[in-house]
Formats: sequence, C-alpha cells, structure tokens
Amino acid sequence: MPQNPTDVKVHDEFWRPKVAYGMATMCLLLGLAIGYLLRGSQSPAVPSATADRVISKSQPDGARQMPSLERMKAMADKQVEALLAQLNREPKNKDLVLRIAYFYKSAHQFKDAAGYFGRALELDPKNVAMQTEKASCLYYDGDMDGALSALQASLKLNPTDPNSLFNLGVIRWKGKQDAPGAIAAWKELLKTNPKLDKKPIVEQMIAEAQDAARNGRPTEPTSTERS
Repeated sequence: MPQNPTDVKVHDEFWRPKVAYGMATMCLLLGLAIGYLLRGSQSPAVPSATADRVISKSQPDGARQMPSLERMKAMADKQVEALLAQLNREPKNKDLVLRIAYFYKSAHQFKDAAGYFGRALELDPKNVAMQTEKASCLYYDGDMDGALSALQASLKLNPTDPNSLFNLGVIRWKGKQDAPGAIAAWKELLKTNPKLDKKPIVEQMIAEAQDAARNGRPTEPTSTERS
C-alpha cells in the first residue's frame, strides 16, 4: 500500500449499474487500461485489498464463487464496526470516513459507499478525486443523474480534470444513451489534455460513438470495453 495517500494507483474493475459483480461484462471501457474510469487519479490510499482478502478468506478452500451481495454487505458491516466507533469519536476525520467508504465500495455496497464519499466531501468539498469516486458509486447503484451531477461538480472545481471528463463521456454514452454528449466530453478531454497517453484509445471511443449515433444503434460494449 502506498505510504502517501496521493500515491495510490487506480486498478478497479467495473460493473453495469444494478448488475451483480459476477455478471459484469461491460468493464466500463478502459477502467484498467487508462486508470481513469470512475476513480480519481489522486484518490487516498484505501483498504480495498484488505476487504477483498476478507471476502476471499470467507470462502472454503478452493472455492471460486463470490459470496452473495447480502453476504458481502454483512462482511463489510462487520469490518467497519471498529471504524464507525472511532468515527463517532472523531467525526471530522476524513481519512477514516474514506476508509469506510472504500470498504463498502470493495464489497459492492455502492449506495453506502456513495453516502460516505458524500460525507467526506462535506469535510473536503473541493476534492475532485472524491467527487469522481462518489460518481462511480452512484453509477454502479443505477443513479445516472446523480453520477452526472457529481461529475459536473468536479468539473466546476477543475474543468480540465481528465478523470471527470472521461467518466462524463462514458456515463453519458452508456448510462444515458447520449452519444453526442459523450463525444463532446471526450473531445474536450483531448483538447484540454493534449499529452494524454491514451489519446488513441479515446479517439477510438469517439469514432465508435459517432458511428453509433449515425446508425442509431443502442450502446453496446465493444471488445475494447470488455475485461
């Protein structure tokens, strides 16, 4: 785990809204490849790996199947008990709030996670990375409008933030079937971040969205978008 909270690198996996983790085939475009999608590039160090180990240890030896969402929530609730007790004593401890948020996110309890990211934002309202995390959880919970609102809030703070612009395009396209809006966000991303190392991939996404818009096709994940 990074020693400095801002050193953490993004390595999430992604799911369709309201679809269980095991059914996730969409991988919302480039989350692993770019490291932007639905996760702030400066997100604080988090215990997601710890939560994943807790889930893994709960399974019998050799078991490969993930536990149910209900079981994952129960495990997350158990794991954050001590943190919540500490939070009652230190209600303004932002790092503590974020640890709880990431435990719930790792357990795919996105509504709970979004609530704690929101609480962290009350303590640090100008934190763009946390707005991106909140948007992530709202998207996974099926709240497209809430996710877009969170991204718009982050762009008010930093209009050129690559994470927010990239995610804005993805959610507009895949969540709202708004290909023109997605294209506009991605073009702004390339315009304001000319040295973007994944520029060819973003350009490919723009081309696919343009093709979908011309042909009136529903938004379907392409091979680029699969894990």
